[in-house]
This record gives sequence, structure tokens and C-alpha cells, in this order.
Amino acid sequence: MAKWVYPFVLALWLVAPAHAILYSVTDLGTLGGTFSAAGKISNNGTIVGQANITGDTAGHAFSYSGGVMTDLGTFGGTNSLAFGINDSGIIVGSANTAASLNHAFSYSGGVMTDLGTLGGTVSQANAINSSGIIVGGADPTGATNAPHAFSYSGGVMTDLGTLGGTTSDAFYINSAGTIVGDSKITGDIAQHGFSYSGGVMADLGTLGGTNSNAEAINNSGTIIGDSYLTGDTVEHAFSYTTAGGMVDLGTLGGTHSAAWAMNSAGTIVGDAYTGSGADDAFIYTGGVMVDLNSLLDGSGAGWSLLEATGINDNGQIVGFGLVGGQLHAFLLTPEPSTCAMLVGGLGLLGWVVRRRAC
Repeated sequence: MAKWVYPFVLALWLVAPAHAILYSVTDLGTLGGTFSAAGKISNNGTIVGQANITGDTAGHAFSYSGGVMTDLGTFGGTNSLAFGINDSGIIVGSANTAASLNHAFSYSGGVMTDLGTLGGTVSQANAINSSGIIVGGADPTGATNAPHAFSYSGGVMTDLGTLGGTTSDAFYINSAGTIVGDSKITGDIAQHGFSYSGGVMADLGTLGGTNSNAEAINNSGTIIGDSYLTGDTVEHAFSYTTAGGMVDLGTLGGTHSAAWAMNSAGTIVGDAYTGSGADDAFIYTGGVMVDLNSLLDGSGAGWSLLEATGINDNGQIVGFGLVGGQLHAFLLTPEPSTCAMLVGGLGLLGWVVRRRAC
């Protein structure tokens, strides 16, 4: 995630209540079908995800920039998905081959490149950092549906191993090269979130339950994900630091939450159950989780935001929700009036802040 934008505004966002920010909603549309979902957004505002093509006969990976959704195609098969993008515009994901096998890809300059596997038949790329290192999961030689986490750099895919069990997957990598994901532990009795650095995979533990997943890590080293609580009936979003361990982020009043993305300022987005049982997109900042549906301006009429899956360092949020009876990808942009209010609160420091693109 990015390093360069507007430190004073971002610092204020850490202490400003989330309800002080209002968002406008942009419907990203589809590739001709009825469905789309956004995955991640780069700091220059390019969005990636998946959308149905005309006739809803397939879902294709897309990039979205300047109001235009571009079909990234496949490797000759039916479907593809884009999961990650870095600030250089390199996109990663997975695409069907003509033999209907999923293969990890990188996409740049209009060209989709097959990253191969770990010797097995399938692979999937989930994220790419600023140095171009890609992470994901792939079947080792002889394995079927038993992936191992991998990193890919310089044309070489490296098996990261497991926490002692049979499978693992890598979901994110920060600029320092620290990787997070999940892995079965010894005996395959549970699945735990992990961090991987310096050739060592470390078990992050849980919030008291059996399983956990680590979904993302920012450049400060804070990790987010979700974990079951004691009794394994309730799953909550967490944040994790080496100093503070795993912290329960709570819910919107219901029994479930999951954290999917975080920016350099530490603002977290995801989905959580409300007290009425709805599953809504949330934003978490300053120790408070807020339903994003409560932060929309008039452009949000008719929308029900279900899941927030990405956030960049400008505070733009992407995900998917219901509008007009269809599931569509959305972009949330902080309103200019909100930005002005936040900058104004800086008083004499305000003159140092460059104008935000919000």
C-alpha cells in the first residue's frame, strides 16, 4: 500500500470519528451482464474485480479507471477473476485455461501472463506489492485441491510451506515483503492465520476458537483478518500487532464480522452482521466500527452495501452491494465537504497539506 499521500489528513482521520465522513457512491456497472464485484483499489484509483459478460454466461476479471470497465479476458477458458493491483498498475488474479484449469496470472500493458503452478494443475494469485512480488496459492506436484502458499518473483514460484498441515494460502504482501495468509496446522485439526518473513511462517493464533484467517497487512505491520471466538459459534474481525497481539474488533451488533482490507493509516473495512441480522459493509477507525450504509450521501439512495473489500490511502473504498435488485461493484469517495472540514480542523497546520483528490 502506498507511502506518499497527505500525512496530516491521514493522521487526523485516525482520531476523527468515522461518522464525520460522508461518501458518494459510484456504480461500476458490469461487462454487459447483471453481476459485478470489486476486489481492490490502487492509490491512483484503479479498481479490479470480476463482472459478468453479456448474457451472464461467464464472469471475467476487470479493471476500472476513468469511468471505463475493461475486460481482461481469460487464458482461453470461461472465467477469470482479478484479486489485486499495485500502484504500478500490475494486476493479479486467476483465469481459466482452455482445459478449464485455474492458473494464476499477472496482467500489464494489455497482456495476461500465466504464472504457472508449483508442479500441480491449478494456482491463484491474490496480491502484489510495490516491488512486484506476487503471492497466492498453488497445488504442489501431485496435489489436487491441496494448495500451498507461494511467492512469485523474477519468474520463479516459491513454495512457502505450511504450519505443519497439508494446505496453506497467501492473501497479501506489504512493501517490506511480509506475507500473510492461512494454513492448516499439524494434524489438520485447525486453520490459523500466519505471517511469513525471513523464510519463517509464524502462527498468529486465534481469538479463542479453533480457526482464524489473516487477510491483509499494511506497511506498518498491522495484520487484519477474522477468527472464531471460544466455542466456535461466533466469528469476529481482528487486528494484530506484534506488540499488542490479536484484538477483537467486534461487530455491528450481530454475531459475525470479517476484515478484508486496510490502508496505511490503519483504517479497516469489511463486513459484519447487524443486530437485525443484515450483513453490511463497515469501516473501522479510531476504535469504532460503523455501518457504511449510514455514511452515504444522496447518491446512495437504493443501495444496500454488503461488503467492503478494498480501501486505498486516499480513503476511497470498494466492494459490492445490492442496487436495483442486482449485485454490483461500488466505489465510495469521501465528499469534498468532508475533506474541507477535516483540513479546516488542522488549523495552522492546514497550509502544509496538499489538496486531496477526494
